Amino acid sequence: MNEDRSWEGNWKARLYDRVRELGFDSLTAFAEARPAVPLYLLAEELGEDDIAAVQVFSGLLAEAEQRKRVTRLVRDVLVRELADGLPSGWPTVMDDANRFEVAMALGRWAAYTPETHEERVKRAREALRASPPPPGWRPLGPDDELLRTLLPDEEV
Repeated sequence: MNEDRSWEGNWKARLYDRVRELGFDSLTAFAEARPAVPLYLLAEELGEDDIAAVQVFSGLLAEAEQRKRVTRLVRDVLVRELADGLPSGWPTVMDDANRFEVAMALGRWAAYTPETHEERVKRAREALRASPPPPGWRPLGPDDELLRTLLPDEEV
């Protein structure tokens, strides 16, 4: 097993060098070309042993803050976590196993939420639990209608 080298050297420069090597002018453009792909898989594509998911998120957040599109990024991360945790979409039956899978996906989403959006994400999670989306719902991107209802584009 290779030793994780993601924090060695100038990881930000390495991250952006990899993005440019793949023909993208920004990390956001790279991520948008891969909708619903979990952050850890984006990291693996950029450097299996020397780029971490949290580094990808950090770069995406910095770009989103510059563009005043943090809410859209927050929705995007939810799409990625749902695609990873609920690949068949929102469960039809909310038994213990499905409740656990939903909780895990929403928990991972919350872990990536910037402090500025924590309260909004908490309300969105509560809304999803109180009034679940239709069975099979699987947002394909951050502009999904239900997601835009849960987290409208007002920046905080």
